[in-house]
Amino acid sequence: MISTTRRLAWQLLAWTSFALGVIGAFVPLLPSTCFLLVAVWAASKGSPRFARWIRSHPRFGPAVVAWEESGAIPRHAKWMALAMLSLSVVVLLITVSLWWLKLGLTVMLIGIAIWIVTRPEPASSS
Repeated sequence: MISTTRRLAWQLLAWTSFALGVIGAFVPLLPSTCFLLVAVWAASKGSPRFARWIRSHPRFGPAVVAWEESGAIPRHAKWMALAMLSLSVVVLLITVSLWWLKLGLTVMLIGIAIWIVTRPEPASSS
């Protein structure tokens, strides 16, 4: 049995993450799916009903369910992630003066991009 304090902490994390995910759906540089994944994970520990609601939500649910079922990332999310990673590389190349830090961060971001591109797409992806 989970304590009331722990359950409330999980619910707070779930609702905060969900709110950030909703904001991210409208603010270009703020991601949404990663916050929604954290929200459903935390909700499953503190409020299974809220977790079910997120999974069944018409706008946010399909991406969460696709990730949970097969680690799939929709094509439009891949393109957005690649665009943001590319922008990040350009900004760090312009602003970071230490060559070894520039190189390390660029290699890391390229690795993340490769990982994203190699994830499967959901069956009904656009």
